[in-house]
Amino acid sequence: MAGWYEETFRDSMRFSVRVHATLHRERTDFQTIEVLQTPFFGRTLVLDGLFMTSERDEYFYHEMISHPSLCMASSPKRVLVIGGGDGGTVREVLRHPEVEQVTMVEIDRRVVEVCKEHLPDIGTAWNDPRLEVRFEDGVAFVAEAPPASFDVVLLDGSDPVGPAEGLFDKTFYSNVRRVLSPSGVFGLQSESPILMEEVFRQVQHTLAEVFGSVRPYFGTVPLYGASTWSWTVAAAEPFPMDMDRLKRLEPDLRYLNVDVARGMFAVPTDLRRLLSRD
Repeated sequence: MAGWYEETFRDSMRFSVRVHATLHRERTDFQTIEVLQTPFFGRTLVLDGLFMTSERDEYFYHEMISHPSLCMASSPKRVLVIGGGDGGTVREVLRHPEVEQVTMVEIDRRVVEVCKEHLPDIGTAWNDPRLEVRFEDGVAFVAEAPPASFDVVLLDGSDPVGPAEGLFDKTFYSNVRRVLSPSGVFGLQSESPILMEEVFRQVQHTLAEVFGSVRPYFGTVPLYGASTWSWTVAAAEPFPMDMDRLKRLEPDLRYLNVDVARGMFAVPTDLRRLLSRD
């Protein structure tokens, strides 16, 4: 397909990207996977009609979802990544020398296989011996995992619909807390607070029912066309980011640095009011 690919949001907004060709398209048991060749974003992954990541801007998202949690956990030796089939999040996690084991749980094997073929520059850590990839339901995996079996859990899921819907409720969050070590940290993408303000608010409030400390933070992802994007860290108690740990990573990063990290937890006034609502 050549022309324009449109993502429509609730029949009220469209974000369009010019496409030179469709490199791959298939319907799996879970979702429709597409890889588009675009002049601006390069190769771009689309799941169920929603833009997920691209060669040009993937680092905005993957650095922001991974390093804050890794830099808050006191000893991030064991990391669980739920979703993240493009491989970008585990790539960033494995930059940390403290990490000894990463378990990635992806429900759809074909996402990983397609991304390995068409987006190899994003998933560059598949052969790291610290990484174990499991193809199963992340909700069930967390429900069955032993207590305190991970130091960091990262939820790299898509929007809370379809196969990702069960990753945004209190039962799942409670199981995440159970599998975290006492000083463990849970990090997740928490949607656009502008376009999906009610989902963003519900995520914060539901997390607060389970964790003692919940902190959203903000940045941009150009492909998402939504201006501000949010991620959230949750833990039993507040933990500051280890800025020295982050600074050691800076030479290998393209977006996140100590200066960005110091400002990204600032909550704009309108979002403070949104979060204060019952």
